[in-house]
Amino acid sequence: MNTETHAQLAAFIWDICNLLRGPYRRNEYRKVILPLTVLRRFDCILAPTKQAVLAVYRANLAKPETVRQRLLQQAAGLSFYNTSRLDFPRLLDDPNQLAPNLTAYIDAFSPNVRTIMERFGFEQQIAKMAEKNILFKVVKAFCDPRVDLSTQRVDHMQMGYVFEELIRIGAEQANEEAGEHFTPREVIKLMVNLLLSPERDLARANVVKTIYDPACGTGGMLSEAEKYIRQLNADAQPHLYGQDWNDEAWAVCKSDMLIKREDAENIKRGDSFMEDYFDRDARGRRWTFDYMLANPPFGVTWKQQEDFIVKERDRLGFDGRFGAGTPRVNDGALLFLQHMLAKSRAPEDGGTRIAIVFNGSPLFTGDAEGGESNIRRWIIEND
Repeated sequence: MNTETHAQLAAFIWDICNLLRGPYRRNEYRKVILPLTVLRRFDCILAPTKQAVLAVYRANLAKPETVRQRLLQQAAGLSFYNTSRLDFPRLLDDPNQLAPNLTAYIDAFSPNVRTIMERFGFEQQIAKMAEKNILFKVVKAFCDPRVDLSTQRVDHMQMGYVFEELIRIGAEQANEEAGEHFTPREVIKLMVNLLLSPERDLARANVVKTIYDPACGTGGMLSEAEKYIRQLNADAQPHLYGQDWNDEAWAVCKSDMLIKREDAENIKRGDSFMEDYFDRDARGRRWTFDYMLANPPFGVTWKQQEDFIVKERDRLGFDGRFGAGTPRVNDGALLFLQHMLAKSRAPEDGGTRIAIVFNGSPLFTGDAEGGESNIRRWIIEND
């Protein structure tokens, strides 16, 4: 599938929004389109093992939950599964019970998928569409053969393009900045090439590399970095870590990681400043990474987190993340950079390479001896 077809598939999916007109405003369409696209992707991927999973489920009902989950994952060949007799086409067999059946179908997924759907808040949309008598038409539209989202037709990287296109269209409809939700792939490819091309050890047998994005959004940077490493070395083991506080973007990213058989538990939901899930590991050791990439939001205030950040700065100094100081409260970009620098390894321990997207502001704003100036000075003086 080429880039033009990605856009065509995303446009076809988005055209389903015509069925939502009236009950939904334009800026609300993505509340339906994104979760249904994720669900359809899961449904298509699980189809080949559906009967095997149901057989294992029926044969092991009496076993403990943890044992049953492990057996179901083995039957599905994935870290997620669905134990409902229903799938998308069969949901249409009983139009009068579509709303409760769709809810039951979602509830029959493994816990990791149910958590994703909860973040989308999709049950509310099911009830709303049922009340407005449009649920059947919308689900039927997603059963169209042109929305075949199996991996045979749409591979993981291509699906990432489709998600990004849907989010871009949704952001435009809501009059939001698309850059708040995703970074264009051309920019990501440039960042990844700059970050990884000088690294000579990536071709080493079974090399393990950790990659972290503290504002991961839908996971485009992590996926592109993983793709680069695997194309260079099929035996390499890239481990991906990310965090984002936007429920919608986090849900898409975690879905993508589940489908690609990555460790989706490494994708955390929450504010990277106030809920740093990658501060210290289970043994109390500080997290560090081989590579870090980020496109933090431009010119976004950190007033909401100010008390927490200032307390950490004053209490921990350079033992924390913000020892070099804090920028003006109307732009937190340099806080993201310090957050990443705090997770860097010393050169004698292998070092860390970082790629971050800024607009011009963090590079020159602020008076001499002001917050931004002191941060830049500290970074340069400490190489």
